[in-house]
Amino acid sequence: MLLEDCTRELRGGAGALSPAKLSHVVCLTGKLAEMRDWYITVLNATVAFGNEQLCFLRYDDEHHRIGLIRHDQLMPMPQGPSSVVDHFSFTYRTLAELLGTYLRLKDKGIEPFWCINHGPTTSFYYKDPDGHKVELQVDNFTDEECDAFFAAGNYEENPIGIIISPDEWIRRFADGEPVASITQRPKLPAGVSPFDMIRF
Repeated sequence: MLLEDCTRELRGGAGALSPAKLSHVVCLTGKLAEMRDWYITVLNATVAFGNEQLCFLRYDDEHHRIGLIRHDQLMPMPQGPSSVVDHFSFTYRTLAELLGTYLRLKDKGIEPFWCINHGPTTSFYYKDPDGHKVELQVDNFTDEECDAFFAAGNYEENPIGIIISPDEWIRRFADGEPVASITQRPKLPAGVSPFDMIRF
């Protein structure tokens, strides 16, 4: 094949091409061992490769999902909203899996700083030892239900969500309440702004 034919074909094939998947996240850290152990615990991950300078962690069929690189001269983490990646998110298959993970981590002293029903998802936010925010979530809707939720203006009305109590949700789950009922997002209380629901 001629070079110009090859490049034309490659460009044509890439015209509507998106990545196959998000492969991994890499963090620089001055606390390599502590960060490694935290992610092993939170994600039930294993070490694919590690030494004194770096660590690759896996929890599924990807060879590594989290990379940690030791760096001994880091600037401190910003103490408020700033132009950095806000959080990493990991999805569970069912509400039972998310609630069970919440209990498993709580037993190990790892608790979320923010638990919220966004509407499309229910999300528990944690902070790793370096202060990165890590979201563990479950989808509340099918794709079609999510499209309908957006189309009805529900997300525009409240783009943040409603703060929830995981322990209360576990009680409701134990009582046999249907998942769709538990995860149905209520309206904001009177006089409360969506932005009153944010926690950092």
